Amino acid sequence: MPGLIGKKIGMTSVITEDGRNLACTLVEVGPCPVTQVRTLEKDGYEAVQLGFGEKKEKNVPAALKKHFEKAGVQNCAKLVEFKEFEQELKAGDVLKVNDIFVEGDFIDVVGTSKGKGFQGVVKRHGFGGVGQATHGQHNRLRAPGAIGACATPSRVFKGLRMAGQTGGERVKVQNLQVLKVLEDKNVLVVSGSIPGAKNSTVIVEK
Repeated sequence: MPGLIGKKIGMTSVITEDGRNLACTLVEVGPCPVTQVRTLEKDGYEAVQLGFGEKKEKNVPAALKKHFEKAGVQNCAKLVEFKEFEQELKAGDVLKVNDIFVEGDFIDVVGTSKGKGFQGVVKRHGFGGVGQATHGQHNRLRAPGAIGACATPSRVFKGLRMAGQTGGERVKVQNLQVLKVLEDKNVLVVSGSIPGAKNSTVIVEK
């Protein structure tokens, strides 16, 4: 599906005409230069490779420098491929937010969730803990409880929900509505929240 690369700016709220206060997220989307066009004859599939952001020349590998020079674009910090673009594009073209999105569109946003480190089962999976504070419990309020499955099968099943690394994962939030398109600032005002911290890179798909 077509889309663009962007950056999460932060959250705010928008008051609708009927007086509702909607939480929303501001996403700076584009401009995204076309760095390569994949074709069925040459690559075996059709897609458009877009870039976003700017990277210092000293931090760009030699192979990528040539890649950007061939396309005639700046050194991009992020590259993503998108499929099913309706318009005919070629390397060097620049896509802006109003080229893809209009007010009222429903979009999907992909980002990397905030990392929370090693967490217990109450925070990670929403467990209730073992019992309550009475009946002889001592320091067990946030414990996972027993993990065994009796003599049969005499083992712990794979995938059992336990404490561990939380967050820092690729997350897609679907069916968010575009409330406003600020063309002069390349900003989308999107209903609800999206994964990631402020200034993190996100992928916006239509």
